[in-house]
Amino acid sequence: MANSSEIVGQIKSVQNTRKVTRALEMVSASKIRKAQDRMAASRPYARMMRQVISHLSQASLEYEHPFTQVRDDVKRVGYIIVATDRGLCGGLNNNMFRQLLGEFKQWQDQGVEITTVIIGKKAAQFFKRLNVHVSASTQDLGDEPQLDQLIGSIKVVLDDYREQKLDRLFVCYNEFVNTMTQKSRFDQLLPLPAIEEDTSSQTNWDYLYEPSAEALLDDFLTRYIESIVYQATVENVASEHAARMVAMKSASDNANNLIDDLRLMYNKARQAAITQEISEIVGGASAV
Repeated sequence: MANSSEIVGQIKSVQNTRKVTRALEMVSASKIRKAQDRMAASRPYARMMRQVISHLSQASLEYEHPFTQVRDDVKRVGYIIVATDRGLCGGLNNNMFRQLLGEFKQWQDQGVEITTVIIGKKAAQFFKRLNVHVSASTQDLGDEPQLDQLIGSIKVVLDDYREQKLDRLFVCYNEFVNTMTQKSRFDQLLPLPAIEEDTSSQTNWDYLYEPSAEALLDDFLTRYIESIVYQATVENVASEHAARMVAMKSASDNANNLIDDLRLMYNKARQAAITQEISEIVGGASAV
């Protein structure tokens, strides 16, 4: 058993750690509401964009945009991976990375090449150790990510898709369900997936384009992809704060349990030391 002074030092060390975990828990709790507000504010725009895309998919177009063309022979796929810049958020990033590696293996078994766009330091650190091609990277987005910070990386993969260097494009992120639940999402961006529409109100849509269908669709579909990636980023920020709050609360609770155990050990060690001193005194008195 450790002596009393060692146990006192361990208790102080755990108490200092508990101060840090409590502070991080309170900071995340204060930030999560703002992150939820940003996430909720961007959802109506993304939802409306999906509705317009759904209408366009039913329209009779003379021009077929490259983003809508389905290529049967898949040779290379791209992934936009949205992760956090900071750690201490439990298994939020690693759970997504594990599932992502499983997807990578399935593609590689089919002889398909993989290229990635990294958003967040933790994803950059993780995939740096793997033999995965990274075509663009964005870091240090902060708690209030801006679309301007993402446009450059998004443009890289969209240009690759236009030039037929990519045949599929996905976005991977952590979806915020509630404070206790966040789940990994893998959504297909390109080619544009079929969007379910209410069949009771299904209509044959058609449009007149000015100046041209090619110019308008190219700009509109680019804005659509950017909105989806931005929505994924703000969802991931909200998930990060929620996961960190839960992880730090768990760490604080574990620190409390450890302090209780150490105090019990300290009391036992102190009692044993007192008993030994009394025994020595009694033994000395008997010898005299």
